Amino acid sequence: MASPYNPPRGPHRGKQPSFSQLRAFAAVAEHLHFRDAAAAIGMSQPALSGAVSALEEALGVQLLERTTRKVLLSPAGERLAVRARTVLDAVAELMEEAEAAQAPFTGVLRLGVIPTVAPYLLPTVLRLVHRRWPELDLQVHEEQTSSLLDGLAAGRLDLLLLAVPLGVPGITELPLFDEDFVLVTPEGHPLAGRDAIPREALKELRLLLLDEGHCLRDQALDICREAGRTEGAEVTTTAAGLATLVQLVAGGLGVTLLPRTAVAVETARNTALWTGGFADPAPSRRIALAMRTGTARHAEFEELAEALRGAMEELPVRVVGGGDRSGTGGPGSGA
Repeated sequence: MASPYNPPRGPHRGKQPSFSQLRAFAAVAEHLHFRDAAAAIGMSQPALSGAVSALEEALGVQLLERTTRKVLLSPAGERLAVRARTVLDAVAELMEEAEAAQAPFTGVLRLGVIPTVAPYLLPTVLRLVHRRWPELDLQVHEEQTSSLLDGLAAGRLDLLLLAVPLGVPGITELPLFDEDFVLVTPEGHPLAGRDAIPREALKELRLLLLDEGHCLRDQALDICREAGRTEGAEVTTTAAGLATLVQLVAGGLGVTLLPRTAVAVETARNTALWTGGFADPAPSRRIALAMRTGTARHAEFEELAEALRGAMEELPVRVVGGGDRSGTGGPGSGA
């Protein structure tokens, strides 16, 4: 049986919704459960319920449809939940911008990194950050490109480290370096250990790639198409990560392409793996930082990018100059 509920009859003049009321309502709208919503924002359940009721009174509309078993958003609640989240996100950005203005490289920096970059570049990134900015609380999130872009747009992430160009409006790229791809083959393969391999050699090879969703898969397919590989040529997708991919190569199931920064780590585990370089111009990818255009931390991220370029000089890459690109990218295969 539904619990009695008297909806508000109109906006209460002189009352403005409070931040805590909007926060409580947004939590209930997300979880559709008072207990889970209260736990998510660290508020007691009675206080949460009271905050939502007070918000309904202030707005003069019923936001929720309450029963003994579940909570649903009313039609007005569905619309206003989006507005409430926008307000909360704006307040969070305001606080972050104020903090950044007071003391750059302090507080939290939420960095998103793609899986084909994280294991090979994070040691360099972490050493640099800990040495130069010990007060910075760096939080790393490893996700695929589409998820990272969603997180950046939603404010869940502050900065991305990934392959570009992205070509996404509202995103500014800070190029760091270009790196070549190498061909990884099993021992005894006709191309094992060769240099100056022509791209056309990729036309008929049994190519092993990462699963769909990885930008490295798309980059490898672009390279193959540029080499004249037909759509009908066999491509076997058998791995969710590079570590598995190279072991399948070592087992003789095919060949693959690796970014040069990954070669030392991924081939050290197995002496049956051989690598070969491509003839110039070798296929390559560009790695960059990406941020929201107009972020208050632009200068801070520019400084970080410049510091990273210096740190990357010890890696087998070609460091590229500064200068940001908004919604565009440099040479190389897209993510």
